[in-house]
Amino acid sequence: MSDAAKSIAETDAESGDWAATAEQQVLDQALRLAPQEGWTARMARAAGRAAGFSDGETELLIPHGPADLAALLSRRHDARALTLLAEVDPDGLKIRERIARAVEARLDAAAQDEAAARRWMGWLALPANAPLAARLAWESADGLWRWAGDVATDENHYSKRALLAGILTGALAIRLGSGRGEALAFTDRRIADVMRFEKWKATTAFRPYDLLAGLAGALGRMRYR
Repeated sequence: MSDAAKSIAETDAESGDWAATAEQQVLDQALRLAPQEGWTARMARAAGRAAGFSDGETELLIPHGPADLAALLSRRHDARALTLLAEVDPDGLKIRERIARAVEARLDAAAQDEAAARRWMGWLALPANAPLAARLAWESADGLWRWAGDVATDENHYSKRALLAGILTGALAIRLGSGRGEALAFTDRRIADVMRFEKWKATTAFRPYDLLAGLAGALGRMRYR
């Protein structure tokens, strides 16, 4: 076991959270390296070494390399967004305002790692990574809808998250490519679509591949400008 692994094991002996702490340390190094190295398997290995782990320990922590790091980064941004929203009372806002604040917080959370997030989104834009991109966007949307007070358990549960996942992905691509103002303007326009949800639902059957198509378009714009 490397010195870094021993240090973490000693620190987390009581909590039993060695792996989670180690993953975050590797992610910290990945965010430092990714702007120059790209979001690659080589970068993942280098991040592990920079965090003080052997290649074997790194493979144990993140066996899928850049895919595991991509998921860790998305979930870090989700948690950071919910922290930003902790002081906001959603009950005092209209639903349109709740969603706008939620998306704004998620964009600001990701923007704190802007340089690395560009490489992260470019990697997620690769066709082979579309299922992961869709799953992470869904997770983000689910967390924000829950913050907004959504308790739907019928088909609305899925349709709302599909719509918001598309908004988040498109808004983040614009935020990283064109700036915060344009991203928020895009968000406002798309929220109007959410507010027309009942009409949309009455005339259009939800198809799961609609989410993938929307995500692919947003990620493609990010990758190829």
